[in-house]
Amino acid sequence: GSSDIFAPSGRQTYASVNFITCHDGFTLTDLVSYSERHNEANGEDNRDGTPENYSTNWGVEGETTSERVRQLRERMKRNLLASVLFSQGVRMLLGGDEFGRSQQGNNNAYCQDNEISWLNWDPNKRDNELLAFVRRLIALRRDHPVLRRRSFFQGRRIKGAGIKDIVWLQPDGREMTDQEWNQQFARSLGVLLSGEAADELDERGKLIRDSTFAILMNSHHEEIRFILPTRNPHTGWVTLVDTSCQTSQNAKRFYSAGDAYPLQARSLALLVERAPDQVRADDRRRTQDP
Repeated sequence: GSSDIFAPSGRQTYASVNFITCHDGFTLTDLVSYSERHNEANGEDNRDGTPENYSTNWGVEGETTSERVRQLRERMKRNLLASVLFSQGVRMLLGGDEFGRSQQGNNNAYCQDNEISWLNWDPNKRDNELLAFVRRLIALRRDHPVLRRRSFFQGRRIKGAGIKDIVWLQPDGREMTDQEWNQQFARSLGVLLSGEAADELDERGKLIRDSTFAILMNSHHEEIRFILPTRNPHTGWVTLVDTSCQTSQNAKRFYSAGDAYPLQARSLALLVERAPDQVRADDRRRTQDP
């Protein structure tokens, strides 16, 4: 459903459906907990269901008491959920993925009318934390048009705006070249989504304006210092989501343009461009809210 396939025919972003998991295959929790299918309970000698699950168990097959493995799995679930909900087009979530449902490694549970296929409506503390994270992602998508555009990004300067609607970034803050984009060894990249380069109209025919966002992604096993874009000397960046921590909060809330963001190993961060006085006003509103 990418623009190179859909856009030439006149179709728009909502012609595509973006998802990580669906009713066939692993659930999201199982996708990061099992390297192989475990369909023995289906009575077909574990031959049913696809063997190609594109999954990993991060060191232990199935349930584990290792807190290190469990924390890494939770981080990877947050990464995958964020990648879906911050994508353009129609987003689809498999029911139960939002609170950590597992089918115990069964990727073809059509014949199981029991705990393997049921949804547990009494999630534990860890699963409730994941649910709160998903709600936050959905709220951000709902509140910001640049995260749910109808038309595809163009990657070129918008007429009258003088800026590009989307820019892909290297960790040093530079715009990526075509050659760098095709480097298979790259493990980190960023994307700048401009809310000012509006080319869509609302129901009253007015240009839709929004904030500008930076999404930073690191698939490397070590931290990467990501230089934040310098677009305006009077603005900086505020962290809204950081999948390296469950609470989506980073210790340093405001980053000046050109600062190095400590993008943790195997994590994704969403930052919004803000002026310092906007940050102070937001802090006052949070303090005053009951």
